[in-house]
Amino acid sequence: MEIKIPLRQHVGGINSPIVKCGDKVYRGQLIAVPNGLGANIHSSVSGEIIDIDEGEITIKALPNQPDDYIKIEDSDDYLELIKEAGIVGAGGAGFPTHIKLNTKLQSGFVVINAAECEPLLSHNMTRIMEDPDLILRGLKYVMEITGAKKGYIAIKPKNKKPLIELGKAIKSYKDIEAKYLPDMYPAGDERVIIRELFGIILKPGQLPLEANVVVSNIETIRNIVLAIEERRPVITKDLTVDGRVNSGEKVFLDVPIGTSIKSIIDDCGGYIEPHGEIVLGGPFMGKAGGEDSLVTKTTGGILVSLPFPNDSRKFGVLGCECGAQIDRLTAIVENMGGEVVSTANCKRMKDVNGRLRCEEPGVCPGQAEKVMGLKKNGAEAIIVGTCET
Repeated sequence: MEIKIPLRQHVGGINSPIVKCGDKVYRGQLIAVPNGLGANIHSSVSGEIIDIDEGEITIKALPNQPDDYIKIEDSDDYLELIKEAGIVGAGGAGFPTHIKLNTKLQSGFVVINAAECEPLLSHNMTRIMEDPDLILRGLKYVMEITGAKKGYIAIKPKNKKPLIELGKAIKSYKDIEAKYLPDMYPAGDERVIIRELFGIILKPGQLPLEANVVVSNIETIRNIVLAIEERRPVITKDLTVDGRVNSGEKVFLDVPIGTSIKSIIDDCGGYIEPHGEIVLGGPFMGKAGGEDSLVTKTTGGILVSLPFPNDSRKFGVLGCECGAQIDRLTAIVENMGGEVVSTANCKRMKDVNGRLRCEEPGVCPGQAEKVMGLKKNGAEAIIVGTCET
């Protein structure tokens, strides 16, 4: 079996390999380091390096893999352990966690983002069910690192079983509390979480720190605990598979990073035919992938869709920052055989330093003027990427 480990799995540049072809590597071994902004990358398997190119390191994995791993160097500095472990935002953002947590919150708060707001995904809830106390310990570690006075777990009340397990475990933590989020998308957006929990409205481009808050994903928190308590680097990923696969919805825990998407679909019994594209991530923010795509530190979902319908009409496209944007919607139209004749963005989207951001995530405005403009430009049908669901 071959494992191909991408050299960029984070915000920042491509990492530099510190191994060469022919080297024997062990599970957990550091194999690539960042140039500037980035995060360490470790081997997820034991085996031999058989190829290195500008984008990935290919390892021929041993048929019998060890359960143990090379541990990161021990330290009393939690931020140093997080850095050495190569932890990034596992919810999809991929920002290096040691940089994000290198702050001091004066009378501030840490929030665990347990929204798991993309439809169909459920691996975060599975992790809560498996070991709720680990998640709470992780929250305490981040509170200690940042000096926060209180911690919250932001979760939707519909997730009753995880809430029950959290409720049992949370009794031992006097400065941690569960807070409810609305059952909507994008409840997991950091600005939405802060708005719903604290009543603070952040402007587009403002970070949670401006509300004296740090927000971190469930799986990121787990990786922090593993780095501190077990000196374990990030070498696996949790993910959910759903859609046109024979197993139906299936959660995979601790998948080795670099595993091919095809092998995971095979583990689900293969496709239900006919099937369409493979979406990596959730239905709203996911991107089109393929069987040769690889599991990275930020992969959250593998969704196998129905085939695209045939529709050769002229389309208008209305993009959304919280949902599908113009490039994704254009690709969908083209895959249907249609033609995009006009595009527009939601009227809440504003340019912030070259990036379009939503003024009020999760609160969709009327779009009559935008729709009329698309029709005026020849659109016979309109495809939109709105969020509020």
